[in-house]
Amino acid sequence: MNTGTNPVYYTNPRNTAAFKTENLQKLTDIMHEQKLQPGAYLFWEGDTADKLYFIKNGRVRATKSTDEGKDLVLYLYQQGDLIGMIDPYDDTKHWYSAEVLEETLIGVAHKKDVEMLIWQSGEFALEFMRWMGLSHRMTQTKYRDMMLYGKPGALCSTIIRLSNTYGRPEEDGTIRITKKLTHSELSDMIGSTRESVNRMFSDLRKAQAIEMDNGYIVIRDLNYLRGICHCENCPVEVCRM
Repeated sequence: MNTGTNPVYYTNPRNTAAFKTENLQKLTDIMHEQKLQPGAYLFWEGDTADKLYFIKNGRVRATKSTDEGKDLVLYLYQQGDLIGMIDPYDDTKHWYSAEVLEETLIGVAHKKDVEMLIWQSGEFALEFMRWMGLSHRMTQTKYRDMMLYGKPGALCSTIIRLSNTYGRPEEDGTIRITKKLTHSELSDMIGSTRESVNRMFSDLRKAQAIEMDNGYIVIRDLNYLRGICHCENCPVEVCRM
């Protein structure tokens, strides 16, 4: 595989990288635990945003409803990730929904308790601001990929994000994405149709950029994918699912 440089693969990057261990512990200490089953929702799009959720174990999918009634998959949260919005406005609403994908143990912190922690610790407040900035950057890059470079750019960006989240370097220089995804699931991640994803995958295979192996995506030419989506080499905490 031609990569040009030697990228660092960071399997399962967490969105809480902005926090030092001791400050993340301060946050989890004020949380109460809740166990949820598959199909449950942490919150729905339009619900009041007055809590933070920390995934102690399990997986959560964030989706945004489109005008056509299709659910666009924005993020795949996992163990160690922090979900939610805390801002100065009491009537802030969630702009996406968060669905539990498997049995999940969640820590829940109320807005007033988080605000007290911010008031008590300047270092925690600074790291919380960095986490908010990281969250906004993740959203900005996601929409950039979908809006600026067409569906092929969005698909290539998604494959790169999957490689950063679930990628495993192989001895032959390729990268195997260890999570199986159907073309329908990929279409939900880029706001496209399954038929369009089929065609784009065929083009990528012809270009020898990727191949399929027993249902797993194998990246053969990472630079080719980066070229199509105009990759800006974002940190893995941003370039992830």
